[in-house]
Amino acid sequence: MKDIVRKMKIVLTDTALRKRVLFVLFALALFRVLAAIPVPGIDTTRLVEYFANNQFLGLLNIFSGGGLANFSIVMLGVGPYITASIIMQLMTILSPKLKAMYHEEGEAGRRKFSQWSRMLMVPLAVIQGFGLIALLTQQGVISQLPAPELWLNILIITAGSVLLTWIGELISEFGIGNGVSIIIFAGIVASLPGAIAQLAFTFDPAQIPMYLGFLAAAIAVVAGVVAITEAERPVPVTYSKQVRGGKLYGGATSYLPLRVNQAGVIPIIFALSILLLPQMVVNMIGGITNPSVQGVVNALNAFLNNGWFYSIFYFILVFLFTYFYTAITFEPETVAENLQKSGAFIPGIRPGKSTEEYLGNIVTRITFIGALFLGLIAVLPMVMQAVTGNTMLAIGGTGLLIVVSVVLDLVKKIDAQASTREY
Repeated sequence: MKDIVRKMKIVLTDTALRKRVLFVLFALALFRVLAAIPVPGIDTTRLVEYFANNQFLGLLNIFSGGGLANFSIVMLGVGPYITASIIMQLMTILSPKLKAMYHEEGEAGRRKFSQWSRMLMVPLAVIQGFGLIALLTQQGVISQLPAPELWLNILIITAGSVLLTWIGELISEFGIGNGVSIIIFAGIVASLPGAIAQLAFTFDPAQIPMYLGFLAAAIAVVAGVVAITEAERPVPVTYSKQVRGGKLYGGATSYLPLRVNQAGVIPIIFALSILLLPQMVVNMIGGITNPSVQGVVNALNAFLNNGWFYSIFYFILVFLFTYFYTAITFEPETVAENLQKSGAFIPGIRPGKSTEEYLGNIVTRITFIGALFLGLIAVLPMVMQAVTGNTMLAIGGTGLLIVVSVVLDLVKKIDAQASTREY
C-alpha cells in the first residue's frame, strides 16, 4: 500500500508524467464527446431497441468504444483499423516480403507495416459503413436514405473512424499505454454506470445470496484472468564468451519469456465473427418468402437458439484459433535463428534445428493452457446467464480481457515512468 501511495505522489509531482496522464484524460473526454454526436437522420430510439437483441452489433459496439449504439460520427470506432491490422498479419503468411518487413526490419519495418494498415483501414471503413447502413435500413431501424445523403453519411463515419484512430495514436505517442486499446477500454467502462443502474433498479432482496455468489465469482474470474495474462514460461538463455582485443566478453545468462496467452483476444474475435455470420445472414434473408430460403433461416435460428450447442461450438473455435494465431505471431525458426546470430544458446540444447524444435514443443504445451483459458472465458458469460437467469449478472468475454489487459499495461507503464523519475 505504501508503494502505491509513493508511486501516486510521483505521478502528481512529476511534471512530464502528469502531462501524459492529463493528455490521455483529455483525449478520452474528446472521444466521449464525439461518440455522443449522432449521424444526421437517425432514429436513436429504434436503434437502441434493435441493439438490445443483436449480438453481432453488440460486438462491433465494443470495438467502436460505444459509438455504434448511438450511431455517432465515430460509430465504427477503431474497428476498421483492428480489422486491417489482422488482415496484414495474416498476409505475412502469404507474402515473404511482408513477413521479412514485420519480423526482420526492426522498428522501421513495423512503422511501414502500420502505415499500410492505416491505408487499408480507409476502404474497410467505407465497406463496413455501407454494410451497416444497408443492414439497418433493411431491418427498418433507419429510413431509406437518398443516394447523396447516404454517401455523405458514409463519408462522415469513415472520417470519424480515421479521426479516432489518429487520436489513439496520439495517446500512444504523447500519453501512456496503447491508444487504440485505451479507446476500446473507455467505451467498455463507459457502459458500466448504465449496467449498474439497471441492476440496482431490478434489485431483489430475496436474491442477495445470488448477488454475493456472483461477486465472489467475479473476483475469482478477474484474478484468474490477471494470472493467466501475466503468466509466462521462462526459457534460460546463455550468451557465449568471446575474446575481443585481449578481453573476455559475454557469458551472461538471461531468459526468453514465452507468454501463456500470446494470442490475446484475437481468437475470440475470429470465433465471434464466424459464429455471428449466421445471425447476419438470418437478418438479411429473413424477409424472403421462398420455402428453400425459409428452411435455411429456420435451421440457422435453431442453431442460434440452442444455447448448449452454440457454446460448445464457440469454445472449440476459440480453442483452435488460439493455436492458429499463436502459430502466426510466434515463429520458433526465427527465434532460434536470432539466438544463434547473437551467440546465444539454450543450455543443453544444440543451436539451430534442435532449438527450433525445443521452442516449438514448449509453445505447443503452454498454448494448450492459453487456449483452454480463452475458451472458458469466452463462454463464461453464457454460463453465468444460464445459472443466474439474469442477463446483467454475466462476466467474461472479450470486454473483460480487454479491460484487464489495458489496466495491467497502464500500471506497468506508470510504474516504469515513476521508477525512472526516482532514479
